[in-house]
Amino acid sequence: MRTDPHRHLTSALASPLTSALTSPLTAVRNLGILAHVDAGKTTVTERILYLTGTTHKRGEVHDGTTVTDFDPQERDRGITIFAAAVSCVWDDHRINLIDTPGHVDFADEVERSLRVLDGAIAVFDAVAGVEPQSESVWRQADRYGVPRIAFVNKMDRAGADLDTAVESIRQRLHPAPLVVQMPIGTEDGFTGVVDLPRMRSLVWADGCDSAEESPVPDALRDEALRRRRLLEEAVAELHPLALEEFCAGSGLSARTLASALRDLTRTGDGVVVLCGSAYRNRGIEPLLDAAVAYLPSPLDVPPVRGTQDGAEQERAADPAAPLAALAFKVNATATGRLTYLRIYSGTLRKGETVMDAGARRTERIGRILRVQADRHAELDRAEAGDIVAVIGLKSARAGSTLCAPGAPLVLEPPTVADPVVSAAVEARRSTDTDRLVSALARLGEEDPSLVVRTDPETGQTVLSGMGELHLEVAVEKIRLAHGLDVNVGRPSVAYRETVARGVSGLVYRHVKQDGGAGQFAHVVLDVAPLEAADDDSGGATGFAFRSTVVGGRVPQEYVRAVEAGCRDALAEGPLGGHPVTGLRVVLTDGATHPKDSSDMAFRTAGRLALREALRACAMVLLEPVAEVTVTVPEDAVGAVLGDLAARRGRVSGSTARGSAAVVTATVPLVELFGYATRLRSRTQGRGAFTTRPAGYAPAPHGTAAR
Repeated sequence: MRTDPHRHLTSALASPLTSALTSPLTAVRNLGILAHVDAGKTTVTERILYLTGTTHKRGEVHDGTTVTDFDPQERDRGITIFAAAVSCVWDDHRINLIDTPGHVDFADEVERSLRVLDGAIAVFDAVAGVEPQSESVWRQADRYGVPRIAFVNKMDRAGADLDTAVESIRQRLHPAPLVVQMPIGTEDGFTGVVDLPRMRSLVWADGCDSAEESPVPDALRDEALRRRRLLEEAVAELHPLALEEFCAGSGLSARTLASALRDLTRTGDGVVVLCGSAYRNRGIEPLLDAAVAYLPSPLDVPPVRGTQDGAEQERAADPAAPLAALAFKVNATATGRLTYLRIYSGTLRKGETVMDAGARRTERIGRILRVQADRHAELDRAEAGDIVAVIGLKSARAGSTLCAPGAPLVLEPPTVADPVVSAAVEARRSTDTDRLVSALARLGEEDPSLVVRTDPETGQTVLSGMGELHLEVAVEKIRLAHGLDVNVGRPSVAYRETVARGVSGLVYRHVKQDGGAGQFAHVVLDVAPLEAADDDSGGATGFAFRSTVVGGRVPQEYVRAVEAGCRDALAEGPLGGHPVTGLRVVLTDGATHPKDSSDMAFRTAGRLALREALRACAMVLLEPVAEVTVTVPEDAVGAVLGDLAARRGRVSGSTARGSAAVVTATVPLVELFGYATRLRSRTQGRGAFTTRPAGYAPAPHGTAAR
């Protein structure tokens, strides 16, 4: 282990940050820090920046001195709200690191970050193990195929237990945990780890930044050998080459074990688990070594896929290839509009013209910046595999693809979740109305999960987001960044409508003749509830369309137009104008006219036919529900259970955790408004809760439709 954590960085950091651009792609790591709120993500990031020499003072969340939580609201609230990008160097490897939020209301920030990452470090609390949002971000990483290593943090806390945390990873996340360390000491006596692959001990003395390396103490050797054997067995079960060596000899060599751990991490068949205490600066050096050793470089991941004129193409991570970059974050600052890019192929140069492939317009790159949270270093160029910010783009949004004008390519954008909570907002002074409209438009550019619309009945401006805190942060940003006083209405949830009982054989004829070319379309639809098995999400909350028309009675191009019309009709349901979900539509028959039929006619027919069918169906109003995890003292469990029941909550489990109880329940989102204050009063301030979306459920009969 290094006696001076900054020693190997002297030459790398003596030159500007642009020096990393000349490094091969194998020496680049694009990583994210993922976890539940309060698991210690930001503290881990701060220690990484300190140990790599990027900062020269340890930032602390409770002091408001962190680099990545630089927004005033983040420092006031003590939580990460906005994903922050930083860059550092470790062992001659450029690490582009994104610290992501842990609160469920800002899951969309995590989604956009995961879309552009090659690997991730998942941080878990050594006492709580896998928590609800830990599970959510893990599933998000699964969707994008992002390899991960795990870091069990806060090993110095009372009740910390590595084996229990690992078991929760095994049971709730279902990977094969490959534990490569054994803690030395427990709780407040935690001083270091035994590195099982290399069979050495690493101990951090109080106040020291680097570990003292020594042989495994005799008192721990038998237990370390037992755990090393378990690690070898777990690896051999998953890796064919390791299995051959394991069966042929007395175990696995350090070289074979390291190679197998790298392969299993990058394929997702296993997850390497390390432990430490970021706050006390213990375990961060081995974590950095593991990130470099096991997580992939841009060359280790498959070439990015995109579409060009409807045909799928691949672009390899090659600086000489045509440019292809994805914008994943937009941030308006005092110095200009920052657009964060992941460059997948090609080279981006200052001053050159690029194409926004989705909008089919050209943009000019004014400046290229290496980002260090709220600080920047200017670059002349950036190459494939890099994450940078640019100034000068006027219209690019999160999800936009930037490419070479002569080689257009559209990359798949990050998915954006539908908002579930809304509130009316208005300027306190009528003279500020135009400024408020401009501020809301800028918010929507920066955060696509914030949706602004005008209520057609009341004329009010309605802001929708992922939760109460999400809206609260957005409104506070308007007040702080734009100097506007705004009035905010009581939050309301986003209802949906679905089909409880469908209709069959609904006939609709669209005939329009007003001189000149007419319109003719004849369709017959069956509408039924969507079963969970028919929905890719597994929740029966989507829309499925298919055609059983035979004999060419409705040509294929008109079938697609009917589907588009049906999707148009889903925007407003018959109960209260809410979006419709969870239905299956089958086009069973139809007819055309040799002159008057067209795509437009069949799209109109599909829209009007489905609207008529929905009015004939038995419809049900759906409300969003959330899984709530409440941690309370044992003497307050009864009061909490009674309060959850009064809020229409369904308790699904209760477990003991030391002197506290952890209650899990599913509660309608509308009933959770103001729950934080209620919980504090019922538990004398000792209770805490977290939530995560759990889909939709039928609302009680008589619930207001609007």
